[in-house]
Amino acid sequence: MTGKGRIKDWLKVLVLLLDEAVVLVGLFFLLNFLGVEIPLPVTIIIVVVVAVVVLIITIKVVPSFHRKQVTGREGMAGLHGEVVQPLAPVGLITVKGERWRAIAVGGSIEKGMEIVVVEVTGLTLKVRLMEETDNE
Repeated sequence: MTGKGRIKDWLKVLVLLLDEAVVLVGLFFLLNFLGVEIPLPVTIIIVVVVAVVVLIITIKVVPSFHRKQVTGREGMAGLHGEVVQPLAPVGLITVKGERWRAIAVGGSIEKGMEIVVVEVTGLTLKVRLMEETDNE
């Protein structure tokens, strides 16, 4: 990853954590306003704990910025499903528990057969038999 990419990632994390920082600073000011004194060692411990939590969150969150998109059109291709209404060539299938209108690529597909999504066109999925895809 380039230097610019890392800087952008850290800026994203800082923006995501900005509201938590505002709440902590506000809490310290409120306690100070109410006359509650927090000893310096306790303040240092709180700052160190928060810094460690931020570091752990950053280490876990930053890789998610670079993962392949798994929603929308791109996320549908390659998913497996089952035919609910025969595809001759148009019918219904279920993919991840949702019903979709589908078009069979390469002929008819009977009810109950397992399919794989090849392409998404609007709200219609183009599908193939699972066996056809496995042999290619």
